Parts: sequence; structure tokens; C-alpha cells
Amino acid sequence: MKTRNMMLLLLAGATTAAAAPITYDVDPNHTHPSFEVDHFVGLSTWRGTFKKTTGKIVLDTAASTGTVDITIDAASIDFAHDKLNEHVAGPEILDTAKYPTATFSGKIGFSNGTPATVSGNLTLHGVTKPVTLTIDSFKCIQHPMLKKQVCGADAVGTFNRADFGVNYAQKLGFKQEVALRIQVEAVKAE
Repeated sequence: MKTRNMMLLLLAGATTAAAAPITYDVDPNHTHPSFEVDHFVGLSTWRGTFKKTTGKIVLDTAASTGTVDITIDAASIDFAHDKLNEHVAGPEILDTAKYPTATFSGKIGFSNGTPATVSGNLTLHGVTKPVTLTIDSFKCIQHPMLKKQVCGADAVGTFNRADFGVNYAQKLGFKQEVALRIQVEAVKAE
């Protein structure tokens, strides 16, 4: 009887330990926030990405909770067009000398035991506003080369750039909506 009770206590302890929140470090080589913006009132859609991203993700799948904290180097913007990169990073648009980073901090919402949304605050150009992202796909695996658990997701959302004071060419009729797409991978922290 004592042996059985001891086994139950050990199993309960193991289950509790397995249910603890797990912290993941964002992998900057496999995380790419990208976006789409209007060019000349619907003439075309400009697509770009930010090349430098860091952050942490904390997941507790047993409790269906989690948090996301991301920092983006705003000067790492890349439209695959050097002069446009310089213009957007400059004082007329993002003013990365004054506002070097964009940040997003949010809480993960779960549906059927899987991360489904991230609702939080985006700080861009010195302004903080709520933004919600929808997680289109989510998966965790034991990475065969890193020998660590890695989670990946694709998330999408939209926001109005004028709400953040980034309203360049609004008077010319440029649409202010930004479609945000984030491909993220994060590695279990030591």
C-alpha cells in the first residue's frame, strides 16, 4: 500500500512538473515579420520584411496560457529596394533614429488545446495600440539537429498605420491598412 501511494505521489509530481510553463527564445534566423502596404492608391502592393527580430514566448499548454514578447529592429526593414528602405527608415516615415524598435507584447489565446490568437499591444513609432493576431498554424517538435524542442507558428493580422503616426502619403490617398504576417520559430530556453 505504501509503495502504491508513493508511486501515485511521484506520478502526480511528474505531471505537475510537465505542466509548468516553458520559455522559448525566438530564433532570429527563422523568424520573419513581413507586411504588405498599398503603393499609389491600389496601383500595387509593396511587400517587405524586418530582418532582425528577438524575443521570448512562454507556453503552458496544460493551462492553455502563454505570453509573447517580441522586439523588432525597425532599421532592418527590407523592401528589396535600397532607396525605399532608406526612405521608410528615415524621418518622414518610421524615423528609426528616434524610434529604433517596434515591440509587441501579448497573451496567447487557445482553442481546443492549441494556440489560436495573440492579443496584445504593438508599439510602433512611439505609439502603443492593441493588435490581435490569428495563428494559422502551430507545431512543436524535437528538432533533429538542435536536439531541443522547437515551436513554430504562422500568424496574421492587420492594423492601421495612421493610428501609430505613420501616415505618410495618406493625403495622396494611400491606403493606411497594413497586413502583417509573421513566421516565427522559437527554441526551448536552457
